[in-house]
Amino acid sequence: MHVKIVELLGESDISWKDAVQRAVKEASREIPNITGVEIYNLTAGVENGRLTEFKANVKVACADDGF
Repeated sequence: MHVKIVELLGESDISWKDAVQRAVKEASREIPNITGVEIYNLTAGVENGRLTEFKANVKVACADDGF
């Protein structure tokens, strides 16, 4: 079995978990057979001492069925 890796950036104003979920949800519209995700970088903007604009760099793994 071959596995394809796609790198994505997820963004959310709620949390890093939501940023990852949004990236996976968006990817699943175009990429079939997603089997896992690696989160390798988390960043956020800061305004008035509070975290905003949560961002997650992720690698999505999918079975390569000719994708």
